[in-house]
Amino acid sequence: MNVIGYIKGIIKGIISLIKGMMVTGHYFVHPGKIVTQQYPENRKKLEMFTAFKGEVTMPHNEANEHKCTGCGICEMNCPNGSIEVITKTEVNEEGKKKRAIDKHIYHLDMCTFCELCIKTCPSNALAWGQEFEHAVFDRSKLTKVLNKPGSKLMKGVE
Repeated sequence: MNVIGYIKGIIKGIISLIKGMMVTGHYFVHPGKIVTQQYPENRKKLEMFTAFKGEVTMPHNEANEHKCTGCGICEMNCPNGSIEVITKTEVNEEGKKKRAIDKHIYHLDMCTFCELCIKTCPSNALAWGQEFEHAVFDRSKLTKVLNKPGSKLMKGVE
């Protein structure tokens, strides 16, 4: 009885191997759209998929404006403290005090790419970047300030 089960297992394995080789043979004879990219030779024209999670970024427009209000929800929802929001108080044209971000710090080395910071941001200030080459010798280079120097809050974002 044990020998029969052993032989059945071998036959099932061979059938599974033949099915897999048939799929491979089909794509070899009928090539469709090629999805394999020759990295690093095509580094300049490399396109990542839209669902790719490279690193958290803060998009800015041409006028160096961003959508981050400094509310700190991304910092609160980050499960491992990858984000620090340092705020400052500014006075606007009407003389009212408003909170603004001084620095939006992102620790890439601690990030688990869970996307909670991006999903919970009420002003959609954060997004995934397409950068993926993060190998460095100095770990401090993985700490990034997301808001650009001299950037300010976009008009109409509250």
